[in-house]
Amino acid sequence: MTRQRELETSLRWVRDGTELLLAGVDALDDGALVAPSGLPAWSRAHVIAHVGFNAVALMNLITWARTGEPQAMYESAARRDRDIEQGATWPAPRLRDLVSRTSTELEDGFASLDDRTWTTEVVTALGRRVAASQIPWMRTREVGIHAVDLRAGIEFTDLPDDLSAALILDAATRRTLLGRDPAVRLEADEGGSWHIGDDSSPISVAGPVAELAAWITGRRHSESLRSSHGRVPELTPWL
Repeated sequence: MTRQRELETSLRWVRDGTELLLAGVDALDDGALVAPSGLPAWSRAHVIAHVGFNAVALMNLITWARTGEPQAMYESAARRDRDIEQGATWPAPRLRDLVSRTSTELEDGFASLDDRTWTTEVVTALGRRVAASQIPWMRTREVGIHAVDLRAGIEFTDLPDDLSAALILDAATRRTLLGRDPAVRLEADEGGSWHIGDDSSPISVAGPVAELAAWITGRRHSESLRSSHGRVPELTPWL
């Protein structure tokens, strides 16, 4: 796939994923926002705050790409965590406005870039140098996975299969780089295979692509996954 096609695909995923996430937020009444999310120690309000502040952080990278002036995603990891904790305590209307407004601002930010500025190198919160054209993918990952983390009735099966496949590739690449997980060969029932680590003697994990995406990103998955070792292995955090 060409870089332009990858960018167009990511922008489509961002739009669709944002609509899905905002629909999930809208489906929850105000009192439900303080209930646990799918992430340890985080309420739904934490997830919403994180997604909102992530859009602000990515706008910093958009500004860098547009102006050429370096902009850090976050002032610091501690400030990022503090903002999320504080945001999670906000009244529900303010929190809903944060995630809706910043999503729109980020969409406008994407529209402000052109063929030249999409190629500008920026630095992610993990210290990776990437082209600005990777920012939509970074946002896709956030809205897609965290839409599920809201526990508002959205599952990985609600994501397009091609997005689930892209999430698997992204997570498998990251896990291989970290080197903390066992060697695994993932095989989707719909077609497609991916590896974590050395592929000389891997554990085989097979099943629907959506369930593989849920498992490899550390989310709950159905019992439809099948492992050559009987039990699907536990994985370490990947981000």
